[in-house]
Amino acid sequence: MTPPSPPLELETFLPYRLNILAETVSQSLAGVYRRRYGITVPEWRLLATLGQFGTVTAKGVGQHSRMHKTKVSRAAAALEARALIRREPNSQDMRESFLALTDEGRRIYETLAPQACAFAKALVADFSASDCALLDELLDRLMLRAQALTREMAD
Repeated sequence: MTPPSPPLELETFLPYRLNILAETVSQSLAGVYRRRYGITVPEWRLLATLGQFGTVTAKGVGQHSRMHKTKVSRAAAALEARALIRREPNSQDMRESFLALTDEGRRIYETLAPQACAFAKALVADFSASDCALLDELLDRLMLRAQALTREMAD
């Protein structure tokens, strides 16, 4: 008879720790754009994606930002209602449309993007340059390994 496995301790379980860290950082950053513009996390991700890439389909936003299509759709509807983004029908496929920032959406993005970059810099302010390089490398390796495990589990 095999001895029982020790209980899973969430506070030392890497997937849990990564999730808590990501949520904590996301909510902290959200304070930057929520207070000033009343923008939610999904709305910020949509705004930031359009600011980075210009005109993108909702599907493209979801793929880039790893947001479910319903979150992208709700965020797009909210930002469109506030005239921060516009939709343009895709003449090649009428089931989808292209999303783009309006002039006001671009203004907000250009105000918030430097603040978000400053937040990211402040987050690692106590890290050395080599710590930052190592963190980037480890995050890249974790992403690649997680993607490989996803493919392995799908087989």
